[in-house]
Amino acid sequence: MTFAADLKSLVECQSPTEDLQACTKVVELAADISERVLGKRAEVLDENGRPIFWWGAKSPEIILLAHLDTVWPHGSFTPVWSVEGDVVRGPGTFDMKAGFLQAMYALAEVDSKSSIALIATTDEEVGSQTSRALIERLARSAKAVLVLEASLNGKVKTGRKGTAMYRISIHGRASHAGLEPEKGINATTEIALIVAQVLALQDSAQGTTVVPTTMRSGTTTNTVPALATLDLDIRSYAKSELERVDAAVRALKTSHPEAKIEIDGKINRPPLEPTSTMALYEKLEQVAKELGMAPIGHASVGGASDGNFAAAAGAPTLDGLGAVGDGAHAPHEHILLSTVPNRIALLTGLLKELTRE
Repeated sequence: MTFAADLKSLVECQSPTEDLQACTKVVELAADISERVLGKRAEVLDENGRPIFWWGAKSPEIILLAHLDTVWPHGSFTPVWSVEGDVVRGPGTFDMKAGFLQAMYALAEVDSKSSIALIATTDEEVGSQTSRALIERLARSAKAVLVLEASLNGKVKTGRKGTAMYRISIHGRASHAGLEPEKGINATTEIALIVAQVLALQDSAQGTTVVPTTMRSGTTTNTVPALATLDLDIRSYAKSELERVDAAVRALKTSHPEAKIEIDGKINRPPLEPTSTMALYEKLEQVAKELGMAPIGHASVGGASDGNFAAAAGAPTLDGLGAVGDGAHAPHEHILLSTVPNRIALLTGLLKELTRE
């Protein structure tokens, strides 16, 4: 079997986060691959009701962190797997089954594996609610957490925004929209006023975004809506900014004195800050130089990952060590197959350097 063949099998084993049976199946398949590539089969563990892939040390000093769930429902790609020259397409190729497999192949090249674990979760795409505590516990005693999320045009990620998610519900009162609208409390107009208030919380200078996403209200066209809901996606590079917006969201009020507001949600992922990443990044560049590679480069990005949790728990963390390609969460998701050997070699060199220290 080759890397491409192994990746094909993982991609064709579609694993949307919400399908627990499919996620269990892909972890079992990954464990089968590990037995051949690494000489010993990974364990399939249960963490709060979800499957976890675990190969290696029980108390690792070096953690290779990945996830095997994807955002794609079954049937999103037809065909599921396709190759056109150097471009390999399919659900989860870029985010992040190729990165997971690169980690496994790199680990196979490292002689001293006793301090390393390769761990892959299955709920990262929905906020890692069942696996967060595990990641944080392991990170507290780790000297390095290497996250195999997709690269940014080959660059690793030394900064990520933290995230907060909220659902705001407005409870009004229904009435006939034509006969007696004045007797109702219109949840639609109330939620519209809330949208204007939350947009004012953005701060582009700080990189803080406040984005209203899903909004629902009303039941019929001739009824004053009694219920409206609004979902918010909030991101920032600074923890203090997330805390500022959190306080402001919780302080929101309705304009109608009899309307009721309900706010669910919280800060989900803390930011991944350069103070947690730069030392490992500098080691990576030194490894690249010794291998005769061009500088890798680094970037800060808006999306969050499990690396945010690891860094906040105190572990030196480096993200974006995975595949080179494009289209995470998009229909053109793909990797460039020709870049895989160098990415494996780079990670292998970094692991060897870290195990020598």
